[in-house]
Amino acid sequence: MLNLAGKLVAVVGGGPVGMRKLAAVLECGAVARVIDPRSLSGLPSGVRHVCEPYRAPHLDGAALAFACAPPEVNARVVGDGRARGVWVNAATAPSDGDFTLPAVVRRGDFTLSVSTGGAAPALARRVREKLEAEFDATFAEWVRLLAELRAEVLATVPDETRRRELLDAFADWHWLARLRTEGADAVRAAMRKSV
Repeated sequence: MLNLAGKLVAVVGGGPVGMRKLAAVLECGAVARVIDPRSLSGLPSGVRHVCEPYRAPHLDGAALAFACAPPEVNARVVGDGRARGVWVNAATAPSDGDFTLPAVVRRGDFTLSVSTGGAAPALARRVREKLEAEFDATFAEWVRLLAELRAEVLATVPDETRRRELLDAFADWHWLARLRTEGADAVRAAMRKSV
């Protein structure tokens, strides 16, 4: 859960794995640099493509790097990243890198992540796929509603114990069921009534 908005991320390797990592960081608002000696077509606008073999200075200014090239190149990226203080995700040897990425379900501000620590990414993906249906778009609506009511409770309920009780109660599963059947306006009104 890093805030990458406006930060430079280097993606070494423009193959399918690199393009998946690129899409993920762009979704987070990062600025991206892709390093690959091959000609790459279809890169999103604003992504800088460095069309040359990887060299250590390609990591300069990066907050994070993704090593998605052949294993020998990825090993160099990991070493160069450590020397420069840049965290590296190593696609071919996850345990050699500084971080791994979980499989993620996003519903608005609701985020569910599944990780095997890089040991079995396919399993993490399959667990995510299984959970996606259970955590539907209503979760985004519920989180928005909880944020709205949280602000109201904090502003209007002076007793800390009562605030905690209310906020805990609003996160109970029955509110999700009501949201699915009654809609946001009815649930908002019911929550406000209990405040």
